[in-house]
Amino acid sequence: ISSLLLVTDSLFGSEMGNKVTTKNEPSRTYSVTKRITIYVEELKIKFVLKTKQKKKREKMIIENWLRSSNIKSGWINDFNKIIFKYIKVFELLKTLQGHKNSVGGVRFSPDNEKIVSVSFDKTMRIWDVESGKQLQMFEGLFDWSNIAEFSPDGRAVFRCVMGSTLDLWDLKLNSSVIRFPSAGYCICSVAFSPDGKYVVICSTNVYAQLYELDSGKTTQRFEYHTYDVRSVQYSPDSQTVVVVSYDKTISIWNIIANEKLKELQGHSDIVNQARFSPDGKFIASCSWDRTIRIWDVETGTEIKKINHAGIPKDVKYFPDGQTLVSFASDKIIYLWDVSSGNEIHRLENSNLVISVDVSSDGNMLVSGSFDSTIRIWR
Repeated sequence: ISSLLLVTDSLFGSEMGNKVTTKNEPSRTYSVTKRITIYVEELKIKFVLKTKQKKKREKMIIENWLRSSNIKSGWINDFNKIIFKYIKVFELLKTLQGHKNSVGGVRFSPDNEKIVSVSFDKTMRIWDVESGKQLQMFEGLFDWSNIAEFSPDGRAVFRCVMGSTLDLWDLKLNSSVIRFPSAGYCICSVAFSPDGKYVVICSTNVYAQLYELDSGKTTQRFEYHTYDVRSVQYSPDSQTVVVVSYDKTISIWNIIANEKLKELQGHSDIVNQARFSPDGKFIASCSWDRTIRIWDVETGTEIKKINHAGIPKDVKYFPDGQTLVSFASDKIIYLWDVSSGNEIHRLENSNLVISVDVSSDGNMLVSGSFDSTIRIWR
């Protein structure tokens, strides 16, 4: 605003606000000045609203911290960092359009420059984040799939070409590298190991399978669930996986020993998803029992329960490990403070949210919607 006033003053002089006219022609200075004045007032209003919003957020964060049971004498040393992080208010950056049906899965590339999306229109698409333009499209995919995953190096993506077959597609070569047939009818979840050497796949069966990426061969199987496996995720150190089943349990497996280390029990209904924290010390899970729960990996105990509005479909950690993002069968994306378990922010979508992802730097969110659109939030 100050810069704008300086520019206008230099253009029209300190008396620009006065109406100057000639006998036959009114001065254009007044017209320009009036428009600039209106524009400046609009900027002032936006600035005031933004400031109020930030102050409201500051107050909310302070209250959340004061209510937290984990406050210690040294907590204030990091308070400025916490406040700085939460002051950021995510807003809609752009909307990507092109899909003809609901967008079931969205993921950022490792460098956050691209997004892969998969839709019930049987297509997978690659998007450029900065421009919002569609870069590639793959047709003829399985219409029920929500599998959208970049490889750790960002060079390839998984495509569900049939209900029980995954295709690893090289984006530069524009060709299939390898196919992974599953033993079940429909593939539910796929996860790359962080080191990029393996992939674990689960389908409508009572076990998950580990494949070697170079050969495509099955190396291990994680089973002993009484019902079908629902999802699977790797730990950050590539040593363990967490497996979710329809039997309401969450199991942690050591990959090398092919041994079940822990079974996390506490949810009273089907568990939708479970994910490791960035440091691998905790797991966040969400369930049809309308809760998000945080578990200690070492002890296998539940350390926090968060009540959720609606049934949370997915939950993910931000890269700092201090924030969770979730969504349910509504139009809202929820952000939670891990320490207090309190809601700290929500994003209002125009239609039902079906999928969400967080960028690797924590500065962006992407959501897939029932109305066929993809939204990028920053």
